[in-house]
Amino acid sequence: MAVKSPTEQNKAVVTRFVEEVWENGNVDAIDTLFTEDSILHDPTEDVRGREAFKTYNERYLAAFPDLQYDIEDMIAEGDKVVFRARMRGTHEGEFMSFEPTGQRFDAEGIIIARIEDGMIAERWASYDALGMMRQLGILPDAP
Repeated sequence: MAVKSPTEQNKAVVTRFVEEVWENGNVDAIDTLFTEDSILHDPTEDVRGREAFKTYNERYLAAFPDLQYDIEDMIAEGDKVVFRARMRGTHEGEFMSFEPTGQRFDAEGIIIARIEDGMIAERWASYDALGMMRQLGILPDAP
């Protein structure tokens, strides 16, 4: 069996995160995928540490129980993995203090993950949060 390069190993960590946490709803997988002091830089908030990241993911999964999260492209170099992702779901639970609207959203984003000793240490997320809020009916469409 061929040994994976460090770049391929880093990509596998990110892929496992998406599959385990977002697709399967297994937030406990964060314990083995993220460093204890991991940081997420998100357009809506910074999330620090495994427990905070579990709570962050649980809120999304509760608000969008049919959430789909697909990696559409992935590039890696050194300790960084960059991927373009698409998220889709129906707003069926409270989200950012907004009551469920029953509306669907479809949003793309670019995420950069920094891998440290085989675990995600830091992530930067840039996605169409405004478009997502408009699709959910939380914010009005632009005039």
